[in-house]
Amino acid sequence: MTSRADKLGRMVSLVKLQLRLSEWQLAQLRQQQRSLQDEQEWLVGALNDGKPPTGSSSESIARRLNRTSVGARAVQAQAAQQLDQVRAENRRVKQLEEIAKAALADKLRDAEKRVLEEMTGQSPAVRAWTPRPANRNKT
Repeated sequence: MTSRADKLGRMVSLVKLQLRLSEWQLAQLRQQQRSLQDEQEWLVGALNDGKPPTGSSSESIARRLNRTSVGARAVQAQAAQQLDQVRAENRRVKQLEEIAKAALADKLRDAEKRVLEEMTGQSPAVRAWTPRPANRNKT
């Protein structure tokens, strides 16, 4: 039989894995953001130099800069959503950890109670095994 505390512990582990995945996805989006920003800086520098790289025109660089800017804004929006998701999952992990901790404490208290009952002979199972004293007040 699986206890509530065990089930909650497994849930916490799964939610932590989901959180790690979300954090990894956020890191990937931030890396993509940095790459796009670097490309934008290079393109702006190429336009400002007045002499475009070989095989490129100012118009083609400007178009590429525009596409890169649009892509950077889209990635920034995705990163913001992903950050919100990471924060929500982090809160969920903390809540589940508290619930699991309380369930584990209940489980331990119940186990201690059973042990004490068995030691003092108050457990129903122990009472069934022990002989009952004869009624000495019979006349």
